[in-house]
Amino acid sequence: MRIGLYPGTFDPLTLGHMDIIERAAILVDRLVIGVAINRDKGPLFSLDQRVAMIEAECVKLSAKTGTEIIAHPFENLLVHCAHDVGAQVIIRGLRAVADFEYEFQMVGMNRSMDEEIETVFLMADGRRQAIASKLVKEIARLGGDVSKFVSPEINLALRDKFGPMLDRSKT
Repeated sequence: MRIGLYPGTFDPLTLGHMDIIERAAILVDRLVIGVAINRDKGPLFSLDQRVAMIEAECVKLSAKTGTEIIAHPFENLLVHCAHDVGAQVIIRGLRAVADFEYEFQMVGMNRSMDEEIETVFLMADGRRQAIASKLVKEIARLGGDVSKFVSPEINLALRDKFGPMLDRSKT
């Protein structure tokens, strides 16, 4: 069985992430979405909320592709997480040249820890390449429309998070 690991914080899960998930799902039999706990980033959504969002968004995609897609929280080294879930492949999404430079370093470090695990880079569809969770959160926080960047359910979750703040700023 081919198992792939697609890691990230997914705070929040965007349509760019979903594009990579869909592309990765056709390459493996099981796709593990590694949800990084990363306390240093101070996520907007709790770990449980991010896992629930991923699970909800991936149900239809899993049925469509026939690939088992699961969310797996982790707080250890990526290579150790890959071992924990039995992944032979780490999936990474690329948006721009700046992403590649960082990812290139990460691949080198990961390969020095385990030469058996391959890293595969996937490019999101051109319409999705500029989407970044950090920017989506900023746009939502400032009252902008993020419906082009996230699913309707995640759009509602963002509005629930920022709605009270936006309402207070208008008074």
